[in-house]
Amino acid sequence: MIAKAKQEIQARAKARYAQEKAEYDEKLAKREKHLSETGKKMGGKVPQAPSEAPQAKDLVSLTDAESRIMPTHQGFEQAYNAQASVDIATHLIVGHHVTQHTNDKQEIKPALAKLGQLPKCLGTVENLLADTGYFSQGNVNACADATIKPYIAQKRHSHNQSLEARHQYEPEIDETTLLPLEAMTHRLTTKTGKALYGKRKSTVETVFGIIKHVLGFRQFHLRGLDSIQSEWNLVCIGWNLKRMHVLRG
Repeated sequence: MIAKAKQEIQARAKARYAQEKAEYDEKLAKREKHLSETGKKMGGKVPQAPSEAPQAKDLVSLTDAESRIMPTHQGFEQAYNAQASVDIATHLIVGHHVTQHTNDKQEIKPALAKLGQLPKCLGTVENLLADTGYFSQGNVNACADATIKPYIAQKRHSHNQSLEARHQYEPEIDETTLLPLEAMTHRLTTKTGKALYGKRKSTVETVFGIIKHVLGFRQFHLRGLDSIQSEWNLVCIGWNLKRMHVLRG
C-alpha cells in the first residue's frame, strides 16, 4: 500500500506541476505583453516558477485515496470540490459535478460540457458568471467557442469602492471586432455588464449557503469519487425539488 501511495504522489506532483506551469507561463506572457505595450513593468509580485518536486498538497490519504488536500475556512482538509451551475431567474441547479481539482480554473470546461447536455426545450445558455477563481484566457475562449458570453472577474475588487467608482461605466461597443478576452474585459465595465455580474453573489452563493446552513449538508459522508458524485447528485436533486415547490407556489 505504501509503495502504491508513493507512486500516486509522484503522479499527482507531475499533474500539479503541469497545471501550475501552464498558469505560470500565462502570467509571464501577460506581464511581457503589458511591458511591450506600455513600456512599464506590471505591478504586483513577479510570479514564482512552480516546482516539480512533490509538495504537501500532493499527499495521498490512505482512508480515501481519491480525495485531495484542499484549502477550507478551517485550514487544509482531505476533501472534494463540488461544483454547481445555477440559473439566475429560478435559482435551479442546471449543471453540477464533483472534481478532485483544488483549482476552480479547471472547472469551466466541465461545466460547459454539462450545460451543453441540457435539453433544448429549457432554452439557450447565453451568459456565464464566475468569480476570479475561474478566470483564465483559456476559459474565456472556451466560453466563446460555446457561443456563451463570459462574465468572469479578472481580479478581486474592493468591497468598499467609492460611490463614483461604483457608478462609473464605459459605453457599450461593438464586440465583434475584439478578441474574446478584450470583449469580456470591456463588457464587465459597462452598466449592463456590472449589473449582470452583480447577480452572481445572490445566485450561486445563495444556493450553496442554503444547502450548507439550512439543509445542513456541510460534508460528504461516503468515500471514492463515484460515490461522492452520487451523493452530490442527491443533494442537487433535493435542492431542485424544494426550489420547484417554492416556484410552483
